[in-house]
Amino acid sequence: MKKKLSRDPIAALEREARATRRVGVGSRCVECGEDRPLALIPGTNPRICANCQREQLGRLPFDDHHPAGEANDSTTIPTPVNDHRARLSPQQYEWPSKTWVNPDSSPARAGAARVRGYCETNDYLVCALLIPNAEMLETLDEHLEKRLGPKWWVGTEMERFAPKRKPKRAGA
Repeated sequence: MKKKLSRDPIAALEREARATRRVGVGSRCVECGEDRPLALIPGTNPRICANCQREQLGRLPFDDHHPAGEANDSTTIPTPVNDHRARLSPQQYEWPSKTWVNPDSSPARAGAARVRGYCETNDYLVCALLIPNAEMLETLDEHLEKRLGPKWWVGTEMERFAPKRKPKRAGA
């Protein structure tokens, strides 16, 4: 079983500082520009991230992430290796140690881990999938407004997606 890292916030900052010292302040992957210290591979020259290293080796750039922690549930989801190393696993380090390790196989601790894992995974997916789409749609709207005018969707198949406004009451 893997040793559980401390959930102490100072310890989390120390982990990040150690990773930064190992790869160098301001380091980036020469291939893709990744700059999260936990995603970068120490000792590589030129500096490279785990994702690009795996691609160079002909391996898939994914890890099997256990959202609830391996001690609590065998469910895994394929996760980009850089996100697994630099985001999802470090979030789990912040869990109560007894929940992460679950030494007695407590169903209550396993349930707590599933809840925590689902919430963190959902947050990750929102940030990775949904927010970029919202930003893209906002940029698209600005572009279409400049090209076609402020009501660019009127008279197109997009009109059905326009918000329906309730008529204002008289005297309101």
